[in-house]
Amino acid sequence: MQDIILSAPSFKSVIHCGAGAFEKYAPLIGDNAFVITDSNVSALYGDLISSTFGAAPVFVIPAGERSKNYKILIKIFEKMTECGMTRKCTVVALGGGVVGDIAGLAASLYMRGVKIVQIPTTLLSQVDSSVGGKTAIDFNGVKNVIGTFYQPSEVIVDPLFLKTLPAREIRCGLGEIIKYGALDGGIYNTLIKNQDGLFDLAFLESVTADCIRHKAKVVSEDEKDLSGARKTLNLGHTTGHAFELYYKRKSHGEFVLIGTYYELYIAQKSGVCEKSYADSLRALIKKVTNKIPAYADAEQAAQAAKYDKKNERQTSVSIVAPAKIGRSEEIILPLDKYAQLIAECARALAEEK
Repeated sequence: MQDIILSAPSFKSVIHCGAGAFEKYAPLIGDNAFVITDSNVSALYGDLISSTFGAAPVFVIPAGERSKNYKILIKIFEKMTECGMTRKCTVVALGGGVVGDIAGLAASLYMRGVKIVQIPTTLLSQVDSSVGGKTAIDFNGVKNVIGTFYQPSEVIVDPLFLKTLPAREIRCGLGEIIKYGALDGGIYNTLIKNQDGLFDLAFLESVTADCIRHKAKVVSEDEKDLSGARKTLNLGHTTGHAFELYYKRKSHGEFVLIGTYYELYIAQKSGVCEKSYADSLRALIKKVTNKIPAYADAEQAAQAAKYDKKNERQTSVSIVAPAKIGRSEEIILPLDKYAQLIAECARALAEEK
C-alpha cells in the first residue's frame, strides 16, 4: 500500500492506493458520512457498506450514465437536507465514474462545499476519474457540460473491488491505462512488457498506481485545465466522446479505446505519429479488444466532436495525439477534415475484415 499526494493549488488530496486501503481508511471517515452509491455496488457490497459506515445515510442511484443528470442531483440534495447534513458532513462517493462525478458535484455545491472522499469501485474510476477533482453531470445530450473542479480530501483505491468486475469493465479501465501509456514512457514500457497479462489483477494494481502518479503530477501543474498540460489527459477522448454521444451502445472506457484507435489514424495521416509507434499502440488496443467498429456513418458521428470542451470554436476539432514514446501533440483540424479522416479510418477498418 502507498500514499500518493496530489498538491493542487486549491487543495491537497491524499490517494491511498493498494490492497487493504479500504479496510484501513474507510472506517476513519467519521460519523458525519453521507454515502452515495449505485444499485450495482449496493447489491454487491451492501453488507460491507453497513458494517463500515454504520448508521450513515446511504443514497442509491440507478447504475449507469443515465443517472448523471440534474434530476438525480436534486434528489441527492433533498436527501441530504432531510437527513440534516451540515457543513461538517463528508460525502462518500462509493462507486464508478458516474457516482464519483455526480457525488463530487453534489459535495461541491451543498452548503457551498463539503468534504468528499472518493472510493472508486471500477478499474476506470480507480485509474482515472476519481483523481483530479473533475465533477459533472450531462445535460441536453452533452456529456459533462455542467460541472466543477473540486478536489477530494482523500481517494481510497483498493483492488478489492476489482474482483467482482466483469471482463468488460476491466477492458474499460484498460482503455484509460493505454491512454496513460501513450502519455508516459515508463507506463508504455510497462504495458509492452506485460502485454500478455493485461487482465492480471496484480499487474492492474501496480499499473494503477503508476497512472495515478502521472495524473497527480499533471493536475498539480494545471488543476483547472488552463495551461494546456491537463488537456493531454483527453487523449482518445475527443473521438471517444463523439462516438459515445452518437452511438450510446458501449461504455465510456470502450469508446476511449475506439477513439484512441481512430485518432492514431489521424496522427499518422497528419505526420505527427511514427508508424512503428502507432502500430505498437494499436497492438495494445487489440490485446484488450479485437472489436474496433468500422462505423459506416462515422463521418456523421464525428460531427458530435464540435461540442467537445477543448475546442475554441465549433468549426474546428482539437485532439491530443500520440507522437513518440512519452510525448503527445495537439492537432487542430477543421471539422470537415476531421470528419473526413474519421470516415477514412472506418473504411480502412472495414477493408481489414
